[in-house]
Amino acid sequence: MDRTLHILLTEEGAEAEDVARLTGYLRDELLELDVDDVTAVPGGEAPPGARAVDIAEIGALMVALGSSANALSQVVAAVRSWLGRFHENRPSLRLEMDGDAIEVSTATDEQVTEAFRVFMQRHSAAEARP
Repeated sequence: MDRTLHILLTEEGAEAEDVARLTGYLRDELLELDVDDVTAVPGGEAPPGARAVDIAEIGALMVALGSSANALSQVVAAVRSWLGRFHENRPSLRLEMDGDAIEVSTATDEQVTEAFRVFMQRHSAAEARP
């Protein structure tokens, strides 16, 4: 089973340097968790409205979860906490694992919490299957 979580961070109208800074802060926080690694990933297609620099490349992280049973829940909780610190100009996040993805951007805090809960539930159930 693929134990890798892909995270794409974008912010509408943001400069590439701002997205890189935000991504770096998130990466630093994730590296403090029980994960194997968090690496910046050259991305594919830039989101609509992206500047000349490929914003998708700047805001993409790959989190190698390793064998820890709690790694995914720790990462999702950290991402949720990190995202909750933004009150204006909240960045958009896309989390993808095993072909399953969620995207949050203009959602309320309650909607974000519910989306993350459902995502966790789907992947916890998948990991429990033999």
